[in-house]
Amino acid sequence: MAMSSALRSSKMPNKPDRQVLTLAHGHSSSNMSSVVGQIQQSAGQNQKVPASRRTIASNARTLSVDDDKDSQRVRVAVRLRPRNADEILSDADFADYIELQPELKRLKLRKNNWNSESYRFDEVFTETASQRRVYEVVAKPVVESVLSGCNGTIMAYGQTGTGKTYTLGRLGKDDASERGIMVRAVEDILANISASDSVEVSYFQLYMEFIQDLLAPEKSNISIQEDPKSGEVSLPGAEVVKVRDLDNFVQSLQLGEGNRYAANTKLNTESSRSHAILMVHIRRYIPGKKVDDINCEEKDTGNNLLGVSDKPVIQKSKLLIVDLAGSERIDKSGSEGHLLEEAKFINLSLTSLGKCINALAEKSPHIPTRESKLTRLLRDSFGGSARSSLLITIGPSSQHHAETASTIMFGQRAMKIVNMVKLREEVDYESLCRKLENQVDLLTAEVERQQKLRDHDKYQLENQLKECQCSLVEMKKQLVTRSEFLEKENIHLEVELKNTLNELRNQKDHNDLMQEKVALLEKQNEFLLIARIISSNHIAIASASFDIGFV
Repeated sequence: MAMSSALRSSKMPNKPDRQVLTLAHGHSSSNMSSVVGQIQQSAGQNQKVPASRRTIASNARTLSVDDDKDSQRVRVAVRLRPRNADEILSDADFADYIELQPELKRLKLRKNNWNSESYRFDEVFTETASQRRVYEVVAKPVVESVLSGCNGTIMAYGQTGTGKTYTLGRLGKDDASERGIMVRAVEDILANISASDSVEVSYFQLYMEFIQDLLAPEKSNISIQEDPKSGEVSLPGAEVVKVRDLDNFVQSLQLGEGNRYAANTKLNTESSRSHAILMVHIRRYIPGKKVDDINCEEKDTGNNLLGVSDKPVIQKSKLLIVDLAGSERIDKSGSEGHLLEEAKFINLSLTSLGKCINALAEKSPHIPTRESKLTRLLRDSFGGSARSSLLITIGPSSQHHAETASTIMFGQRAMKIVNMVKLREEVDYESLCRKLENQVDLLTAEVERQQKLRDHDKYQLENQLKECQCSLVEMKKQLVTRSEFLEKENIHLEVELKNTLNELRNQKDHNDLMQEKVALLEKQNEFLLIARIISSNHIAIASASFDIGFV
């Protein structure tokens, strides 16, 4: 059933009576500067996160220090709803029933005509408090903490018809000043993230112990999963919408509000019959953080597989904004039939939540978080690692004294709970994996290129080898042929050599014979010469003798 904006706005009028405004200003103007200073100081403390205490993944250690426990305590504020027309007519003494002292952060609740109880809260909002002021005091410190990497929870608790949905879920389409905490928180988150960061939202309701997705109503029985190591609670079956801008988120929120169960009761014409939870997941990228600056267990083990001094870090944080269904008494709400069954489940889950709050406030060793799906979903919000703020809403009518007193006591017990806030940072292994994948791709391409070159070289070498083998075979054939030719030639030469040798022998013999003949001839010549000489000598002698004789 759709939520009626006109009926919601009637619970929180934007223009209060001038007399009430004057009284409110009279109480708060003298100490306004000190109050603002305390608020700013508190917000500043929420932002301070020592770098040395940052840790990795689910092993994140707490940021708490003994002197800083109060800053991690559940912050509780109370908001008084303006009176409506029925209360103006029926409660003539409403002004004396509740006394607000915002400058002292106190609330006085009258028990009877003689006695009253005084309660102190972290903040007290009068019926004239603006939506912006409520957001800045209650929600903004939590949002800043979520932006710095911690989980956070903002929750509204109170009787039906006291303005919880108005405070948290008001869209403020026509008047931006009436925007609720949900819209303002996401607006702040979107304004403080970079383009590399992402914001995703899930919006679901817990109706009669069934978790139904408000953005995808067909998912009506979503299961809860808990991480056995970190204890983180998640809803893997819920629809997750990535938020691009504020208008996109407002459209999603409007769709979810239209799917939320609501009904008309005596206490509220548009009574929410389910607990609505907006879950905002923020993922922030912090590039180039040195490993030495991160105190992580991986550093102790030396498991620096990448061998780099800088690692990109991812901050993953979660913001829960919880709009609880109003607690109610059956006799006052007039619930019957199916509405009665709804009221039973609402009161059952709120009772389980109250038990957990009581156990945490009393520091009991056992916290009954498994009695209800609501307490399982809020396991990290009270007594866990999230920074939490609780806004309790009350009405001004003395007719609901018991409900108002119960709501106030719920807030008082919640103020005793101290969470161990953790800053969750983890190395962006996805980014490193992508870088490694790119490097692997480049190396693979280079290897493939080198492989192709090697294959090409191999192919060329194989061709050259084949050519060499063919050449070798051809040369072998040529050598064989040449060898055969040479053998034949050798045989022929040997034959010729033999013939030549024989000829030479014959020639030698002939030469010897000729030499002998020459020698013989020479001897003969010598004999002839000698003979000639002798003969000439004889002739000469004979001639001489003749001459002599002649004479």
